[in-house]
This record gives sequence, C-alpha cells and structure tokens, in this order.
Amino acid sequence: MFKKTETSKINPDQSHTLISTSAELVGDIHFSGELIVEGRIKGNIYAEDESAAIIRVAKTGIIEGEICVPSVVINGTVSGDVRSTKHIELAAKAIVIGNVYYNLIEMVMGSEINGNLMHINSNQQDTKRLGSDRNAYTTNSNLSIE
Repeated sequence: MFKKTETSKINPDQSHTLISTSAELVGDIHFSGELIVEGRIKGNIYAEDESAAIIRVAKTGIIEGEICVPSVVINGTVSGDVRSTKHIELAAKAIVIGNVYYNLIEMVMGSEINGNLMHINSNQQDTKRLGSDRNAYTTNSNLSIE
C-alpha cells in the first residue's frame, strides 16, 4: 500500500528551507540544499564546502553570526564573518558587518561591507586553515630582534 518509488526519494541537495519574515531562530544551523532567510537568525550558519548548498538572505533578512556556506547571496544584513568557497553575491541592499572570505565575488552598486575582503584560492577552502593562517601572522609579529 505504501511502497517507496523513485519519485519519493528526497535529495538533500535539492531541499529548500524558508525562515519567514515573522520568524526568529536562536542557535546554529547546519544545512544542505537551499536556505532562504527573510526573518532573523541569531547564530552561525554552516554547510559542507563540497556540497551544492546556497544561502539567500532577503532584504528583510538579518543574521547575527558567522556564515560558512559554499554559495551565498545577500540582500539583507549580516553581522559576522562570511566565508564562501564557491561564489558570493552582494545585492544592492546588502550590508555585511564583518570580514568576507571569498573565491568569486559579485557586488552590485549600493552593497556595503564594513570589514575586510579576503580572497581564498581553491586550495585554501578550509575555514580552519584561514583561521590558522591569521594566527600564524599574529605569532610572528611578536618576535623582536635584539
């Protein structure tokens, strides 16, 4: 009676999640597929670097936390670092208060970044590697010559 067919299988890379304008989430989110944010998220957002995951922050969307997702489209406000290993698009109403780590970036006139832009190569896609490189520079700056 309830047989599984080929059409009933769910592909996680094609799933869609919507955080509506009236919703507020507190906590970290790990996802695959597409995440559309029209509301507010207070927490970090993660997806696997090798996945086809994409996050879309609408103009009413607000994120207070770090974003580590392969593909990112922002038209709202993000307070935190953004790390994109594939592609990031900043639309006209985008505001990022934090550093942006990108492989490919597209910025429309009117978008705003209050932080640093850091290009990453395809061999530097690991976000942990970015953090360890930054700490290496800090350690070396404390050396003194006598």
